[in-house]
Amino acid sequence: DSMYELSAKNDRLIWNGGRDREEELLANCYFNSMNLAMDNGIRSIAFPSISTGVYSFPVELAAKIAVHTVNRFLQDNPDSFDLVEWVLFDTHTESVYEAEVDKLYDK
Repeated sequence: DSMYELSAKNDRLIWNGGRDREEELLANCYFNSMNLAMDNGIRSIAFPSISTGVYSFPVELAAKIAVHTVNRFLQDNPDSFDLVEWVLFDTHTESVYEAEVDKLYDK
């Protein structure tokens, strides 16, 4: 398998209490990454919990945005990816993301 590193602008998505469109910008990070990967024929992608470390984005809100943005992209582009993975660095973040994913299937 080939690995790609999708370049991102060097902007920092720092949580500022939601006053600077952070939620929209975070959703765009996931959407634009998936769109770029799809446009380049990349069939698998992995994401960290963007901006929830030193940039202080609340994990619960970030997980909701990430999971729902990725899910919506996959619904709109059902044949775009074979695999989407989360690369999460601590058990708390992992449990928050798992709970958010579970909510999608409990409906």
